Order: sequence, then structure tokens, then C-alpha cells
Amino acid sequence: MLPPVRDYDALMREFRWSIPRRYNIGVDVCDRWAATDPARIAILEVDASGAATATSFAELRAASNRFANALRRAGVGRGDRVALLLPQSLDLAIAHIAVYKLGAVALPLAVLFGVDALAYRLEDAGASCLVANAAGLAKVAASGAALPDLRAVFSVDGPEGSAAGFREAMERESDDFAPVDTLADDPAMMIYTSGTTGAPKGALHAHRVLPGHLPGFGMVHEFYPQPGDRMWTPADWAWAGGLLNAMLPSLHFGVTVVARKFEKFDPEEAFRLLQDHGVRNVFAPPTALRMLRAVKSPRERFDLDLRTVASAGEALGAETLAWGREALGLTINEAFGQTECNLVLASCAAIGVVRPGAIGRAVPGHAVGIIRPDGALCEPGETGQIAVRRPDPVMFLGYWGREEATRAKFLGDWMTTGDQGVADEEGYVRFLGRDDDVITSSGYRIGPVEIEDCLLRHAAVKMAAAVGKPDALRTEIVKAFIVLNAGYAPGDALAADIGAFVRARLSAHEYPREIEFVPELPLTTTGKIIRRELRDRAPIAPKGGRQSTHPPSPAA
Repeated sequence: MLPPVRDYDALMREFRWSIPRRYNIGVDVCDRWAATDPARIAILEVDASGAATATSFAELRAASNRFANALRRAGVGRGDRVALLLPQSLDLAIAHIAVYKLGAVALPLAVLFGVDALAYRLEDAGASCLVANAAGLAKVAASGAALPDLRAVFSVDGPEGSAAGFREAMERESDDFAPVDTLADDPAMMIYTSGTTGAPKGALHAHRVLPGHLPGFGMVHEFYPQPGDRMWTPADWAWAGGLLNAMLPSLHFGVTVVARKFEKFDPEEAFRLLQDHGVRNVFAPPTALRMLRAVKSPRERFDLDLRTVASAGEALGAETLAWGREALGLTINEAFGQTECNLVLASCAAIGVVRPGAIGRAVPGHAVGIIRPDGALCEPGETGQIAVRRPDPVMFLGYWGREEATRAKFLGDWMTTGDQGVADEEGYVRFLGRDDDVITSSGYRIGPVEIEDCLLRHAAVKMAAAVGKPDALRTEIVKAFIVLNAGYAPGDALAADIGAFVRARLSAHEYPREIEFVPELPLTTTGKIIRRELRDRAPIAPKGGRQSTHPPSPAA
């Protein structure tokens, strides 16, 4: 935990890691609280009607023990990969905790994955067990995946074919289970990268990954926990953001986690959830926050009691930061990390660590630098690659089955991120974009984030992405893909207006010289824009009614 001081420099001086040699996530987030405060509410599951079911830590301990026994009876043991293909739910929390207590490795899978994505991950991981609902089982069956290592399948919707019923299996087992005595460095979970560059890779993490997240979690949620805190995230718990930036750290602190499965994210329903169930703390990816912006005057329409909102996954941008202050009455604290090494940079408005356009500063306990291609540290104001120095408790053990890729991730003791950034004299880091996302135009290196943030300020723009399009004269020009707000129609006049809007606010070399209006942007399951797909489309000349271009003016 963070020391109880409210000064960043003092935090950096006083913080010391205190991770025991023997440590188990499941025991920490469940059994510890069940022993000391059994009636405390762990999970508040909310259904589509708004009705809520509360589960105490004692009940969570009993259920996870029963499922750990069921897994063991099915032949699942220490080190086996257990795939968890479920939406936010009590069942998913039970399964996670049981897997950790068994000493197995949780393999969280997003319910939005298609059949090919599921087949790839299940096969690559050599999953021994699958826990899913009926819809998930149907996807896996349709994928035709060859799963020779799969020994057990459980369905939360009851027995089906070769799948055993999740609840039925638990009912046959004892609620007494002795957790495996794991080391903090033993494998606990494997989360696949988003695949924004290349094929997804399984990032294997140790049990220490959870305590490794606590300092950054404490920063973005302003010295969490505080009396009355209650956590919710719209992010899938299969993502490092939903799992390690929200669910598991909250249970570590004994804070109730609200679980709500949205078939499709609805910003109105999200605000109603915050109101009806007393949510005080939210972790929301930038994409979700931009969708929430569609709700006008939320504090006037809903009785909100928010204390903190944190965001990560992509740069938030000054426009969304300003919206948070105006519409929510608080500063959205931004964080940075990767699946391989998460929550290492953060903002914390409570101690003045916040700067529009910057992610934040290094989290106590983490050594983060901007480095040159030779591994040397950049000077303040010099663009380089964001990197994290090892050893670090939040850093992955390696890519599953890919020793060469693991070695390639490091430059000396620096774990490279592939993200371009620049730090100022005080250590505030500004994110510029992925290595491949940075645009080179007329000798300038341009990060897409600043352009996208400016585009979002235009009244017509709902979502935006900027990429580089090959150009014989300028190397690349900036091309923008734009999703329009309701009430606006695509056309050359609107494209010209948007281009002029950005040019007036940024510069002549940063404004989009070409604009394409699209119904939606390609996103990963974690809500990140897949700019690679847009770059592949950028050289293709726009055609058809829904696309417009804004050619450069003769004076440009």
C-alpha cells in the first residue's frame, strides 16, 4: 500500500515493496477477509432489471473452495491453464479465486471474442479446463479447435453434452479446501495481449502481480480505500484493466465490487447503475468515457456519489479530462501500462499529480524511463520509447512458449513497451502513440493522440482515429477516420470544416489532410483503436456516399 502521506516526492522516497515470499491471490482477496469480517459484502451482482444479489466474503470462500475441489476432482492441478469464458458475474469471481487457490493458472477470455480468437488462445495455451456459459461453449464448438489437453468443461448454465454443470459440480463438493502454498513468483494468470501488433501472445504473470498493482491502484483512486468506497468497471474482467485495475485490487482491500453484464454498453444504464447501487469508484477505458459523454448533465439527472474515476488503455486526452471535471465534478486520473507490465505511470489529483495531455508520473516502486534505441535515457523533451526497468513485481514472467519474443521485449534491464512518449523536467510523461502509430510528415513526428483529442472537440465528432497515409511529397499525411454524432451527415463541406477546426487549434502539419467518415472504428476487445487496420485502409482512395475527403489547400 501507499504510505499515508499526501506528497508525491515523499511517496517516492518512503515507498518500499513488502511482498511476502509465499503469497496466493485467492487467499488474499477472499479467505483473509472471510476469516476476519465474514459478513462483509464481496460481490454485488446486478441483473438487467437492476435487481442486486449480495455475496459475502464467507459465502465467496465457501463457493470457491467447493469449485477448487471440483477442479481437483476433474484432474486439474498446479500449473494447468483454466480458461474462463464468462461475463462479469459472481460465477466468474468464484472461478478465478478457485483457480488461484488450486495453484493453477487462470486464462481469462473475453466474451466478445469470435470463434477464431477463442480457438487460437485455447490451442496456444494448451488449456486443461474451460469454464463458460452456453453461448461460450457454442462458440468453442463452432471454432473446431483441436484441444487435446482439455480434460474438463463446466457450464454455468447447467450440464450440456460433455460439460458438467458449474453449480451442480460445486454442490457435490466440500466447502473445506486447503489452498496450495504458492510462492509469490509462481504463475497465477495468463492474459493475452490485445494483438494491436502481430499475433496475440500469452503474458504469464505470477501471484505477485496483484500486490504489484496496489501502489498505482492507490494513486488513481486517491488513497483507496476510503469509507464508503464501492467499485465498478464496464471493462471485461478478462482484460488486465478490468481484472487488475478494478476487481482483484478492490477485493484485496475488502471493498465491494459491483458486477453487471451489459449485452451492449448503454451510457444511460451505466449512470443509473452508479446511482442505484452507490458506486463510488469507477475504472473506465477512454472509449467508455467517450460514450458516457453522450449523456447530457449527468449530475443533474442522476444522484451520483462518485469519489474517483480512473482510466487507462489509451491516452485520455485533454478534452475528456475537461468533460470529467465539468460533467462529473472530479478529475479523471489516468494510468499507463501494458498487459506485460501494468499500472506503472499514474495521475493522482488528490496530491496534485495531474497535467492535461500527460498520463502522469512514475508510480512509487516502479522505475519508468523514456529511452533511446541504444537503451540510454532521453533528455527531458526528447521523444523516445516508454520503458520499465526490471525487476518489478508487476512485470510478466514471460510470453507463453515464446522465449525469443520474451528476450526481444527487453533492452538490457529495460522492458520496452513499443509506445512512444516524452517526459518533461518533472517526470510527467506524454503518450504519443505506438511505435507504428507515430506519423512522419514533412520531417515532423506526429503522435495521433493530440490530433484525435482535438477532433473530439468538434461538435460533429463522436469518435476519431488518426493514422499516417503514404504520400510521395510528405512521406505521410494525416488521415482521420471519424464517426459522427447523431444529426450530422458526412460530406465534403463538413470534412473541410473539421480539417480547418484542427488546423486552427494545432498546426498546419498536424491537421488531417484527408477525412473518411465511417460508421464505427475497429476496436480490440479492450476498447483500443486498431490503427493498424486503419493504416491498411488509408492508401485506398475513398469511394461511395459515406466517405469524404478533405484535400490540402494550395497554400498548405
